[in-house]
Amino acid sequence: LIVMNVLEKIKNGLIVSCQAEEGSPFNTPKGVGDFARCAELGGAVGIRSCGIEKCRYIMQNTSLPVICLTKSIFEDGFVRITGSFAEVEALLKINATFIAVDGTYRIREKQYTGPDYIKKIKKMYPKILVMADIATSQEAFACYEAGADCISTTLCGYTPDTVFVNQEYPSFSLLEECIKFVPRDFPIMAEGRFNKPEYAAQAIENGAWAVIVGTSITRPQIITRWYVNAIKKKVGQI
Repeated sequence: LIVMNVLEKIKNGLIVSCQAEEGSPFNTPKGVGDFARCAELGGAVGIRSCGIEKCRYIMQNTSLPVICLTKSIFEDGFVRITGSFAEVEALLKINATFIAVDGTYRIREKQYTGPDYIKKIKKMYPKILVMADIATSQEAFACYEAGADCISTTLCGYTPDTVFVNQEYPSFSLLEECIKFVPRDFPIMAEGRFNKPEYAAQAIENGAWAVIVGTSITRPQIITRWYVNAIKKKVGQI
């Protein structure tokens, strides 16, 4: 019941991913926490964030549901989301009730694919809400069958199998495939390069449960670079 209440609360809304990279002045619990509070004031229905202390700070300073995660690296050098049982337990220690985990087929803990790992997490901790971050529709369906509570298209473009996708445009085709492959009304979140309001609106129109946006809201140095590069390109043409 609690699970469905949280998911119903975020339906048709915007979740803001409040994260900051190494070297950013915002890369502190208070820095990302201030972004989260701004997101709440702007009408966001939820927050997604990375790191134990940052997630703890955001949960203490906003009233929104917080999707908590940790990040590490797979052996292939690509990002891994909450990739071990120890990381799950560390998030549970700060009273996280909604966590994002890597749902791709890559092996973690020496033996588990993403769907296997989710199945085990749900068995060990049945009360927590698990968002499976996937890169393909096959992974989405496998994570649904493994017991994930919702799916997010987060990792499309960020795994060895999907690096070929257009890095400047959201993967609407993956969103549509996921919606088609899993049963109707199962929550599929649109995440990954939905960096314009019209893209977010289109995702909801196409059937996304909610939209998760990070960089274009909470990475000022990257947004600045978009403008600087556009101007430089134009100056080079004059």
